[in-house]
Amino acid sequence: MANKSRKIPATLRRFGRAEDGTQLVEFAILLPMLLLVFAVIVEGGRMMWSFQATNAGVRDASRYLARVVPSDVCTVGSSLAGWKPKVESIVRTTSTGDAFFPVGITIDSVTPSLVCYSGSYRVPDVGIARVTAQLTITFPFEGLFRLAGAERATIVTTVTDQSRIFGT
Repeated sequence: MANKSRKIPATLRRFGRAEDGTQLVEFAILLPMLLLVFAVIVEGGRMMWSFQATNAGVRDASRYLARVVPSDVCTVGSSLAGWKPKVESIVRTTSTGDAFFPVGITIDSVTPSLVCYSGSYRVPDVGIARVTAQLTITFPFEGLFRLAGAERATIVTTVTDQSRIFGT
């Protein structure tokens, strides 16, 4: 029995000096941080993809208006209110697309507007179709942002594009 009690401190010292498995322990400590960084990169890229798709939708809607609105819209004195449902449909369809994952962007409102500029002697009035979309961007990791002390997990922004009306 006395012989076994002398071996225990020696075994503990040998265990304390052993370096077997240190890489596994370091990896286990770093793994949650690496997974978090990877998830933030993937979600950030997906968020930028969704934002660019929404920009493309607003651009497509303004180009659509530039082609379907009559070129004399400024001289006649009409507005673009009749095209609002179609413009809103273009923006919403383009921004959601065929996404495999749900997007973190909500389109709050889409507003088409007409701006008329007085032209030169060749063109009396020039019409500009402007499409403005109000967006709310929700971050996928809003819980982590709040945990880190951020007050706001969403951003409200506006995307605008305009095109000269060439008409039908």
